[in-house]
Amino acid sequence: MSKEISRRQFLENIGVGTAASTSLLLLKDVASARLETNLLPSRTLGRTGAKVSILAFGCGSRFLVYKDEESALAILNHAIDLGVTYLDTAYAYGDGESETRVGKVMASRRKEVWLATKIPDRTRDEFLRRLEASLKRLRTDHVDLVHIHSLGQDSDLAKIEAPNGALKGLMEAREQKMARFVGMTSHTNGEVMARAIERHDLDCVQMALNASRNGRFEELALPAANRKNLGVIAMKVTGQEFLVGDGPGKADMGSLLRYSLSLPVTTAVVGMPRPEMFAQNIETARNFRPIKDQEKEYLRQHLKPARDGLEKRLVGHLDGPTANPGMFLA
Repeated sequence: MSKEISRRQFLENIGVGTAASTSLLLLKDVASARLETNLLPSRTLGRTGAKVSILAFGCGSRFLVYKDEESALAILNHAIDLGVTYLDTAYAYGDGESETRVGKVMASRRKEVWLATKIPDRTRDEFLRRLEASLKRLRTDHVDLVHIHSLGQDSDLAKIEAPNGALKGLMEAREQKMARFVGMTSHTNGEVMARAIERHDLDCVQMALNASRNGRFEELALPAANRKNLGVIAMKVTGQEFLVGDGPGKADMGSLLRYSLSLPVTTAVVGMPRPEMFAQNIETARNFRPIKDQEKEYLRQHLKPARDGLEKRLVGHLDGPTANPGMFLA
């Protein structure tokens, strides 16, 4: 089977339909761009000292949109081919399905990427057991980064910080070299996240950083992370597509990605379930230029009407399987 045919079948498998020829051209254009400019821009991930691409491949619900596993593996391999070096997965994404898919790629490409996963459990023992199973699914003896997944309100932080809480397991994972570095994620409350950053010996944090400024992460948690030189990973760049569109509280995907990457962060995790969307994000990252303060403020004001709605939308969210995952584009 030729390379050209396999690409065409890939596009047909993921349901692009009549847009297949256009999508194929977009992928070809991106591939050509890589030959000319090599890798995507990279930044240093804080105190880890590692350099990673400014665009990270999100392996959450949008990755699970690829129902055919062969198609999912093809797009993930293609992302690595084009210079994406940061892969973001988690146990919660399909109860291990995402990790299993990523593991099939890691079997031959582990050394090419920075691999991060996230563990949802709140006790030390459960955290370590879950991580051990995640490593098996990922086909590796360690991840580069493991996070405690989705820090919530004060009561959740208290569970994590308990004598036998997940924080103890997180630190043991680093000590035992199950993970090179450790972190925590949140899309709920920037004030609680800031406290966790200030209190604990984390290497990285992943937080909701978008132009609506939901959860006050940009105002509170981001400065706390920067003061400690933590690696900062932006997520919910488009608020699960809630922020994409026209009119008040909406913006185009390119502007939203540029906004988040113009903050003092290392990389932005984005889900990319369609070839044309993947190509667009690659080109935005490849040609990235920071937006000016005036444009930042314009986007903040324009997206402000969506802030409350997005905060309600993300309550209890782990980016796992959804009733209609195809609706979430970024």
